[in-house]
Amino acid sequence: MSDSTPNATQQKWDTIYSNGNEMDVPPMRVVAENLHLLPASGRGLELACGLAANSFALAQAGMTMDAWDISPVAVKRVAQRAADKGLPVHAEARDVVENPPGDESYDLVVVSHFLDRSIMPAIKACLKPGGLVFYQTFTQTKVSDGGPSNLEFRLADGELLQLFGDFQPLVYREEGRVGMLTQGFRNEALLVARKPL
Repeated sequence: MSDSTPNATQQKWDTIYSNGNEMDVPPMRVVAENLHLLPASGRGLELACGLAANSFALAQAGMTMDAWDISPVAVKRVAQRAADKGLPVHAEARDVVENPPGDESYDLVVVSHFLDRSIMPAIKACLKPGGLVFYQTFTQTKVSDGGPSNLEFRLADGELLQLFGDFQPLVYREEGRVGMLTQGFRNEALLVARKPL
């Protein structure tokens, strides 16, 4: 990230991460329930990582992880935790919209609770052939409050599958408002998909 004045988005997240959020949060469901799909080793990237719970889980499973976030405050905390735990999680303060990853750089990309459709082509391109995307974020169809109020930052019904329609879906879950609304996986969609060889 440049030395210029922080933008409003960075300032917002710096404030959130300065307020002592707990570091030992669990990884997102898309990661926690699908570690068995990982290669034995490889290089991964977590975009908009926050405190990088996904990166730490993936590093413990054998991946070498880059963890990028717009907030230098979050990145500093992630770097300290990686050093303390001796895990290969390399944190970097980076605006992923302005400075997306390079082509065919990673075996895995994980994104959670972040949606900017403009960088979908870069997310796909940064994966090596056969690479995996782990994606989980909020949906416009919901049963309770939580997540962004702006619908632009929430997925339309079935949109996550469409965004990665040229990939092989391995795991997909989006329950919307079907059935007993007090149970199941609600308010979000998750996908694990493989880039064609």
